[in-house]
Amino acid sequence: MRAHARGLGLMSLWQGALQKLQVFLVETRSQLGSVALFYFYFALSLACKDLVAATRDRKLNTFIQVSVVHPAEHILTRYSSTEIVEGTKDPLFLTGVTFPPEYPIYEETKIKLTVYDVKDKSQDTVSALLHSFFLGCATFRVGDLVKSKEQQLTLTLRTSDGGKTVGTIEVNLVKMGELEEGETDHITADTQDQKCALVRECTATEGVSGKDNLPSLNAVLRNPVCKLYRFPTSDNKWMRIREQMAETTLSFHVPKELINLHIKEDMRRNQELKDLGELAPHWDNMRKSVIAHCDQMLSMYQDTLAELGKHTGSSFKSSCSKGEKTLEFIPINLHLQRMHVHSPRLKDALYDVITVGAPAAHFQGFKNGGLRKLLSKFEAERRNTGYQCIYYSPENTAKAKEVLSNINHLQPLISSHADLLLSSASQRSPDSLKNSLKMLSEKTELFVHAFKDQLVRSALLALYTARPGCVLKKPAVPRNSAEEGADAQHQDHPSQIKRQDSIPHHSEYDEEEWDRVWANVAKSLNCLIAMVDRLLEKDNMSNVKEGEDEPSAADSKVLHTGGDWYEQLYPLVITLKDCMGEVVTRAKQSMAFVLLQELACGLPQCLMLTLRRDIVFSQALAGLVCGFVIKLHTGLHDQGFLQQLHTVGLLVQYEGLLSTYSEEAGMLEDMAVGISDLQKVKFKVIEAKSEDFLPIITGRREHYIIEVQLPAKMFELLPQEIKEGKLLHMYPVLFNVGINEQQTLAERFGDTTLQENINQENLELLKEYYKLFTEKMPPDCLPHFQEQNDLKGLLESLHQNIQAKKRKNVEIMWLAATICRKLNGVRFTCCKSAKDRTSMSVTLEQCSILRDEHQLHKDFFIRALDCMRREGCRIENVLKNVKCRKYAFNMIQLMAFPKYYRPPEGTYGKADT
Repeated sequence: MRAHARGLGLMSLWQGALQKLQVFLVETRSQLGSVALFYFYFALSLACKDLVAATRDRKLNTFIQVSVVHPAEHILTRYSSTEIVEGTKDPLFLTGVTFPPEYPIYEETKIKLTVYDVKDKSQDTVSALLHSFFLGCATFRVGDLVKSKEQQLTLTLRTSDGGKTVGTIEVNLVKMGELEEGETDHITADTQDQKCALVRECTATEGVSGKDNLPSLNAVLRNPVCKLYRFPTSDNKWMRIREQMAETTLSFHVPKELINLHIKEDMRRNQELKDLGELAPHWDNMRKSVIAHCDQMLSMYQDTLAELGKHTGSSFKSSCSKGEKTLEFIPINLHLQRMHVHSPRLKDALYDVITVGAPAAHFQGFKNGGLRKLLSKFEAERRNTGYQCIYYSPENTAKAKEVLSNINHLQPLISSHADLLLSSASQRSPDSLKNSLKMLSEKTELFVHAFKDQLVRSALLALYTARPGCVLKKPAVPRNSAEEGADAQHQDHPSQIKRQDSIPHHSEYDEEEWDRVWANVAKSLNCLIAMVDRLLEKDNMSNVKEGEDEPSAADSKVLHTGGDWYEQLYPLVITLKDCMGEVVTRAKQSMAFVLLQELACGLPQCLMLTLRRDIVFSQALAGLVCGFVIKLHTGLHDQGFLQQLHTVGLLVQYEGLLSTYSEEAGMLEDMAVGISDLQKVKFKVIEAKSEDFLPIITGRREHYIIEVQLPAKMFELLPQEIKEGKLLHMYPVLFNVGINEQQTLAERFGDTTLQENINQENLELLKEYYKLFTEKMPPDCLPHFQEQNDLKGLLESLHQNIQAKKRKNVEIMWLAATICRKLNGVRFTCCKSAKDRTSMSVTLEQCSILRDEHQLHKDFFIRALDCMRREGCRIENVLKNVKCRKYAFNMIQLMAFPKYYRPPEGTYGKADT
């Protein structure tokens, strides 16, 4: 009786809440005769009352099948189903029925609702039709529902012959595009630019409407899916939840941009190797071998880019395609997952998670492990290659690439500013001359500073000894262990190891010549500055003398020598350019020689590792750019977040669900390196100058800048620092906890050290970010419920859980995710394919947030979880990946899963992963 009374009470509350929330839907875009086509996202909420069971002693387990009859076709099409509600004759269904904007709904469209009593409630709703009793059905016209006074119909359920009444069904229409308080949120689906609800919520009073956000979001989001739920709160109110999921065009855009940059970078490197000049036979043969291998890799990158250019259709890569070579740079199953909560007493809230398959080189395979192991092994082997080539540390090869990048960037700038200086001189404009000289001085000083490095000096010596006819002071002999240790001690300062056999020494080489060469650049700049000062001083003197009738002989001499500025500055500018050209030639050759050693010491493994790292980084970066763009859009009105963005940087937290057993251990190793490499990425926000809002990527493998474009109205909302182009730093962290049966094997018979090390390393990175945050941000920048003491406690709890080394300790995941949200970070959830385990984690996170932040009734936690897993966006994700509504688990596997990561009965079975 109590349960029955509580059910009636909740039913009453549900009906009241629906009446308050409903909005009139009669907006039409076109007339087709007497019928109107609706162009918006809307949903139906359903409930039954007084259902009659086939036999008296049977408890009803019911669900509703929704079918559509289109007016032009007169064909009944099965559309969707609600969840199964057990043990009541008055079921209210928490899962709504949503119709996307591209679905043709007219006033004359008929919707048929069929109620079934399920025999075997362990079946999914599709299979349940084969194991159920038909109770009754009812049909209504969409126009009747739309035009009804409260957008609500109460229909009589009748048996198939239309005779016997078996209860009633209540249909409520809930609009999904415009909500209370003027909220708007839209993006475009891939169907004739029609609008549908997703991703951006802001009120009209906030200054930027959903219409303003529409173009830039349309550029990155595609094919949204939306689900509606009604859940009761602990104080007997009702909350409304919209669960949304969308693909992103960035899945293909970012990898194509990256590959194009790689091609340009590699072509430039190959040319620099060819420009090394004449080399002794040993070194020349080495160069030819390296260039041949590099040309093969370059050709492969060009072929991959060409294949991606042919790709049409879906803007995501399905889990079934993760092993395809032509798509290996593309992230697997990348989606934005959003939950929008509308609570009766709390402020509306948004919770975003980016879901993506673990960034990994699936086509390359994991026979020998992943990047973390392969890079470590390669570096150890490269140290012991003997004297076929010279060993430079990874830090020094990175420095060589940086020097080359600075040369390529600064030399054209200096030439341009020098030409502007001469232009100002020819116009005899003092102010312009001063400004041109200031810019020229700044860039030239940067140029000179770039070569004040011991690496350049030692590499010039090494290159000198590699020229034809060079006589070495002592022959090259293999290193012993003592020499190797000495080499390791000095690897950051190669000039200190010139006496070591790894870099030969030549008695006739003038080491001070390089100092004189680049010092000449500074000297020539000083001569320019002195001449400009003299010219401007004489110009001032001539202005003073303008009032005198007859200048003296001395004054005439001054005026004469200050005559043609251009003629006097031109030879000094030419000298500066010549000095700079000599520096560039020598520095480029020396740094190219360093890179020659890096490549030669590990052919072909070095290039294969570069390829693997590029593949993994490409997948990781596509997800990061998507996460940043969405976070920027949703945070445009949060001044605290915007201040944090340019003052501290953005925290990016990855949740990994991979095991440390077999191939997945290799995936985790790839993923760890790929996410760590994201530290090389910086973002910059610019005002869009065209209708193309896709991000622009520049840079090289060691340093990338992502320019995110915003429409003018949105750009104006940014702080001045961001508008002026300040680079925004990323702080990626990864926490992994394996949850499947393979992790059980790793824990009992294998090794979990990889997971433990990753979690400990990233805990330290997270602590560093938090320390930086507390030092640079005011204490009131976070929302009131996110107090500093709370964060300290969460960090300490995370530290304790990582140290505990408890098996399948998923609390690590929950704590890391909570800390990320409280620090305004971007959340990622990853498993092998972002399809099955990811779905379990995302739905659990959503329901946990509803419970902890929005007072979800504790008795409805499991039911809400089952609703989202049975009928929500994640089962749609499974369908679009493998064409089947089944999570790829079996009963034996699930026995090894933590309790709350197990899907409801009937939703799992044999399916592709």
